[in-house]
Amino acid sequence: MESQVRGGTRWKRFAVVMVPSVAATACIGVALAQGALAASFSVSGQQFKVSADSLEGDGFEQYGAVDMGSSATKANTHPVAVSAFNSATITNLCQSVVTPNVPFFGNVSLILHAGTDTKKPVEATKLYIDLDDLTADATFTNINIGVAAGSMSKGPGIKQDEVNKGLANPNGFGQEADHASLTGVKQTAWATTAGTFKLSGLHMSVSTSGAECY
Repeated sequence: MESQVRGGTRWKRFAVVMVPSVAATACIGVALAQGALAASFSVSGQQFKVSADSLEGDGFEQYGAVDMGSSATKANTHPVAVSAFNSATITNLCQSVVTPNVPFFGNVSLILHAGTDTKKPVEATKLYIDLDDLTADATFTNINIGVAAGSMSKGPGIKQDEVNKGLANPNGFGQEADHASLTGVKQTAWATTAGTFKLSGLHMSVSTSGAECY
């Protein structure tokens, strides 16, 4: 009986935590109102990986912030670099999140693919990515480095709700550029929000082997 209770709890966690967190962080089919866009939210306890062949973004900004879970503990607090774009197109997007220790299966991952056709890339507006690791080849056009985060004007701007909650410093380090071109993108992130997120050729699958994008 005891093992059945534990197993049931883990399956509930798998269904309630894994699937909604992917749907939320990937912004699948969302169109958030402008007022809601700037709001911060409690992140799940799971990171996700994202890879892409290329990302072309207009109105780029980046600044430091803190993502927090539902409880304000060290384990649920994550320093992040927020990359923001007025608009972006992404080719061959992959996103994966792994839920560990699922009964009978072990590590189970949910994987999303979109924009595999270069003529139909993923399209996003007012895109914010809260990440803590990124590798890519990058080219920036008309870049300003060392701008006060609250003074940036090329992109969508620092999230005011994060400033109000003390999760981002408007006087802290920021950088901005008219355009950012990234290829061979690999990143780990805690959250993504967007005003609109169009995923052409969307395909989602579950892997019981714990597969990831990279």
